[in-house]
Amino acid sequence: MKDRIYLLPETGRFYKANLHGHTTVSDGRLTPEEAKESYKSRGYQVMAFTDHRIYKNHEELNDEEFLALAAVEVDINENGPDRLRPRDRTYHINLYDTRPGYWRERKEMGICPECRYGDFDYINGYLEEMNELGFISCYNHPYWSLQNYSDYKGLKGLFAMEIYNHGCQLDGLYGYNPQSYDEMLRLGNRLWCMATDDNHNSYPFDSLLCDSFGGFTMIKAEELSYTEVINGLVKGHFYSSMGPEIKELYVENRELVVKTGPVQAICGVTESSRLCCRASVQGEPLTEARFPLCGNETYIRVECKDEKGLFACSNAYFLSDLGF
Repeated sequence: MKDRIYLLPETGRFYKANLHGHTTVSDGRLTPEEAKESYKSRGYQVMAFTDHRIYKNHEELNDEEFLALAAVEVDINENGPDRLRPRDRTYHINLYDTRPGYWRERKEMGICPECRYGDFDYINGYLEEMNELGFISCYNHPYWSLQNYSDYKGLKGLFAMEIYNHGCQLDGLYGYNPQSYDEMLRLGNRLWCMATDDNHNSYPFDSLLCDSFGGFTMIKAEELSYTEVINGLVKGHFYSSMGPEIKELYVENRELVVKTGPVQAICGVTESSRLCCRASVQGEPLTEARFPLCGNETYIRVECKDEKGLFACSNAYFLSDLGF
C-alpha cells in the first residue's frame, strides 16, 4: 500500500454547510433569502434547501461566497401520506440534486414516493430511480422517526445518513445517532455520515431553542462551485461536527492519523472496537492521535469530543477500498 493515504484531501479548502434546512416554501419561518443571509453571516458557504415534498433549485441565491444546493426532503409514513400521528414511524430522506439541469421539469412536477412503509423492494427501487434522475439520498434522524434496526437494515443505495440532527437534539435529546450509523456499516453498507440543523426557525436566533447553527458539515473542495462541492460530497471529502474541527485525516504506515483543533478525546472506531486517546491533564487538550491498524478491520472512522461535550465525526472508510 502507499505510504500515506489521505482520507480527507490534502489540497482544497473546507466549506461550511448546512445540508438540511426548511423555509417558508414548506414549514419553515424564514424565507430562502432570509435563511441565506442568516447562515452566510455566521460563516456558512453552502446550504441545501430541503423543503418538505417540494423540490426547488434556488440558484438565484448563489454568489461568489454562497452556494445553494437544489434538494427536497421526502417521506414515507407508516399510516398514510398525511400528518404523522404520535406513534407513527416514518422514513425521511433528503435528496440532493447532483445535476440540477437534468430533467428539471420532471423534478419540479413532483418526485415524492408512494406511501409504502417497510416495503424495502419499493423504497430501494425508488432510491434507484432518484439516483437515475441525478439525486443522491440521505437517510434522516432515525430516532425522531421512531425507527429501529428492523426499519432501516434493508435500505440500499443511500449516499449518507445523519449522524447528528440539531433540531432533534433540541426536541428530545435524540439527535446524535452513532449506533445507527455503525449498525448500517456492520451490514456492509458504504455510506457517509452528516451533521445537520434541520432548522425550521420557530424560535429567534438568540433563543436556546433556536434550531440553527448547531450541526454542520465541512466539505473540502477545490472551489466553491456546484460541481466541486457535489464532487466533495459524493467522494466523502467531508466531516460532520457540532463544533470541533478535524484538520487532517490519513493512513500512514498502518496507522490512522487524525489532527484536530483542541479537543478532550479522540476515538478511533472500527466494527469491533474503540481506541480512545484522552487528555491526561485538565487544561491540556489533544490535537493529534495515532491509532495502529492490524489490517483486518472492516472499516475505520473517528469521533472527537471537546470540553463542551460536542462531537465531530469523520466518515467511515472501508479498508478493502484503501488497498489493505
